[in-house]
Amino acid sequence: MKKNFIIKKYNSFLNHIIFLRIKLFWILFQKFQKKHLRFFKFFDDRQIGSLPRIILSCSIIFSFFYIMPFIIEFKDRKILESKDFKNNSKAVLVYTLNNGIDGDNVTLDEKDLLRDIFTLNELETDTVRLNASTIKQLFEDTNYKLKEVRENKLVKPVALTLLPEEIKKIESTRDRKEFFIQIVLPLILKENNNIRLDRKRLFNIINKNKNTKLENNWLNRKYKQYGVSSKDLSILKIRMDEVPVSLAIAQAAKETGWGTSRFALEGNALFGQWTWSGEGLKPKESESDKGHKVMKFNVLQASVRAYQRNLNTHSSYKRFRQARAELRDLGRPLDSLVLSEFLNEYAETGQKYVEVLKKIIQQNNLKDFDDAKLLPSSIKLESLI
Repeated sequence: MKKNFIIKKYNSFLNHIIFLRIKLFWILFQKFQKKHLRFFKFFDDRQIGSLPRIILSCSIIFSFFYIMPFIIEFKDRKILESKDFKNNSKAVLVYTLNNGIDGDNVTLDEKDLLRDIFTLNELETDTVRLNASTIKQLFEDTNYKLKEVRENKLVKPVALTLLPEEIKKIESTRDRKEFFIQIVLPLILKENNNIRLDRKRLFNIINKNKNTKLENNWLNRKYKQYGVSSKDLSILKIRMDEVPVSLAIAQAAKETGWGTSRFALEGNALFGQWTWSGEGLKPKESESDKGHKVMKFNVLQASVRAYQRNLNTHSSYKRFRQARAELRDLGRPLDSLVLSEFLNEYAETGQKYVEVLKKIIQQNNLKDFDDAKLLPSSIKLESLI
């Protein structure tokens, strides 16, 4: 819709310019005739004075209209190929922040924004892919069942690094969905916990009259991490916040086909973030000409962290962050059905994408996990993974 609207506006503007140019040309041509009567006098003496005027005028006008379609086509092609019409909302390595509540209008260094994500990737280079049967046995051994989680809101900290390849072979849709949720739920809760701790520390700093050097150094790191070059605490407070668990699960399910996509299995890309400069997997066939790749991660945890950083910093999700901040100010929980309304720019399908997310959340009762808590890890549990 946005693309068609801009094209119509552009064509209307171009037609207006063409009309003005023709009018201007005719005025200039008439002035030319008045100033160069001697040139036409030669033809007037031979009683053919109007003929060169007609021929010259028609030639120039016809040439003008002959050339303009090619110019229009060239301009349209250039505009359609420009990044204005590309879905940059998933491009976590392309950050241009807008003016407004977010305050900044600068292009930020991707190394500052994603430093902790790159570090996490580098630390986990020798990961082992467990098969589906081993993972299911692990869930049984730790008594990790979604039915119990929905009731007691407690999640076992089983942090897997890779999806099992056999997940796409699970015939039962219900079993595959449950299995996928069991895998991603602890990862999402862990990242939300990290943000919650940072947010608590931020509020402690805000409420103090004077901050220590250690606190100021921590703030400077977080300003870079969340792309707040103005060092505005109010902006940092809005960006440094959680993503509802049900919303994150729904987006992961949609982007990966409940864990069965090539990007998820080969690149641990749970949320389909795009990159034009980083390491990634090239889309096949229909999307191969768009120039982007799907960002690749060494571990699933890095994908979840990059996804949250994307929603918390990218200019496409400013309204999402504003709506989340308003819910906080009203003392209301972060409602995934409300906040999903502001993710229409996450996919090219726009509002249809939003409706799909809502459907996934409601049909699978994902809001049951919004107030779930991640149990502390233990040496015994880590030895099993």
